[in-house]
Amino acid sequence: MVIKAIAGDSSMQGVFNNAAQAWNHTFYWNSIKPGGGGLPSGELAKKIDADFGSFDKFAEAFKAAGATQFGSGWAWLVLDGDTLKVTKTLNADNPLTAGQVPLMTMDVWEHAYYLDYQNKRPDYIDAFLKNLVNWDFAASNLAAA
Repeated sequence: MVIKAIAGDSSMQGVFNNAAQAWNHTFYWNSIKPGGGGLPSGELAKKIDADFGSFDKFAEAFKAAGATQFGSGWAWLVLDGDTLKVTKTLNADNPLTAGQVPLMTMDVWEHAYYLDYQNKRPDYIDAFLKNLVNWDFAASNLAAA
């Protein structure tokens, strides 16, 4: 994989970080929408229920990933093999390098929430799930996986 090859070359590390951040942020912008949030539907909802036990258990895991990411990073809903999982990454890291398929992400860098929520990251995470997440984008990523 080209990303892994570049990431291993220390002279290219800055280029990799910039490219990864651009990719992560673009993916984040697609993971949110005005009037988003609420509950997923269709196959994604069924898969969340099957793999997490319920939407509430998924939300609990997603909130924990976002709240416990020390410093800057991301919380992700990913497809790992045939199973949905919640994961988190630091800085410019990305689940693609671990062989996982990202379905949606939440930016937990301070710049994503500080103006509205100051140091109350959990409030931002709640608002993300209730009002912003683009379940249609996540569902289309699942269907394409």
